[in-house]
Amino acid sequence: MKITYHKASATIELQQIISLQRKNLYANLTNENRLQQGFVSASHTLSILQEMNVVCPHIIAKANNAVIGYALSMHPTFSNKIPLLKPMFLEINSLIPKPENYMVMGQICIDKDFRGKGVFRNLYTTMKVAIRNEYASIITEVDAKNIRSINAHRAVGFKHLKTYHSLGQDWELIILKNN
Repeated sequence: MKITYHKASATIELQQIISLQRKNLYANLTNENRLQQGFVSASHTLSILQEMNVVCPHIIAKANNAVIGYALSMHPTFSNKIPLLKPMFLEINSLIPKPENYMVMGQICIDKDFRGKGVFRNLYTTMKVAIRNEYASIITEVDAKNIRSINAHRAVGFKHLKTYHSLGQDWELIILKNN
């Protein structure tokens, strides 16, 4: 099955992102699934995904015309739009020099049937190419309990910036230089 990678451009793609997100939300998974497969923490509305996509398009993976993976692009101007992510932006602003232009990867998720097939790596490769002329790095955070995601991010080159505690959780703030 052929998998394609590109910027999200249609409302149906954003709706499919939300559907995949819901299937993988922490609250919707068993403890066993969280440990074995990982999870996502934040929930987005269609309107916020649309707003974010206009500023910097999300990167998606598609198979058979369906979104099977995504990496959400979140420009720092959205730092106050999603309450769960506000503390992350405060931490980033304390660590990253003001002139450095960065993009936040707001969330990454792969459909369970497509994990372990290189989709994660290819989403980040596509994202790096899409933003290389505008942004020096990609920054994101991972719930410290999400070992699968932490290991996957390290495997594609993310480096640890800081571990911090917010909203009852420990977060790993990580960076991928875009060079």
